[in-house]
Amino acid sequence: MSVTTQWIDIQAGDGAFGAYLALPHGGTGPGIVLLQEIFGVNEHIRGVAEQYAADGYVVLVPDLFWRSGARIELAYDEASWKTAYALMQAADTALVLSDIALTVATLRALPALDGKVAALGFCFGGRLCYQTAAAGLVDAAVAYYGGGIQNHLALAEHISVPLMLHFGGRDAHISAAAVSSIAAAFEANEEVEIHVYPQAEHGFNCSHRASYRQRSAAEAHGNSLLFLAENL
Repeated sequence: MSVTTQWIDIQAGDGAFGAYLALPHGGTGPGIVLLQEIFGVNEHIRGVAEQYAADGYVVLVPDLFWRSGARIELAYDEASWKTAYALMQAADTALVLSDIALTVATLRALPALDGKVAALGFCFGGRLCYQTAAAGLVDAAVAYYGGGIQNHLALAEHISVPLMLHFGGRDAHISAAAVSSIAAAFEANEEVEIHVYPQAEHGFNCSHRASYRQRSAAEAHGNSLLFLAENL
């Protein structure tokens, strides 16, 4: 199933930033705002956008580090990790969330959109996905190994849309205690699903990383597709 892609520009108050748009075969469908890892809108993230477009979604991926440099793309070697971490530290969360809100609004205005809009994010983007859902900007959200969600549990009471969270059981960056605290915060919320993949490490969905685990990635993708189909 073919998809078409292009970069578009979105105007913010302090400049314009790029967003990678992937359209499904047929050109229309429900929407996904895809939120990057700390490595930028790189080959992996563009591939994820195209994967979900092949699944029938209109996917828009904002360049969240544009204030530090347009369309920064990083790999997963040690030097790139250091650069990526510095970019994350330099990013102003309030401005990034404002950019995400603009991206959601842009997606909702596209003629290609036919349905609701979800946020879907990985790591840094997973935490932003959770915050976006708490702000009520989207109709559903899916977060993969969202680093730092456990530090923002005061937002849990503001989650009123369906939310799916994926974690790796062997994630060295997100402890089992952190996942337990997140699960406890949502114990009474039937709209929240939490999946833990026992053998998976951090970044298990990314085939460009040594931590990639095909089975866990396939299970998580299947769970996400079912969730999105039910809620969009």
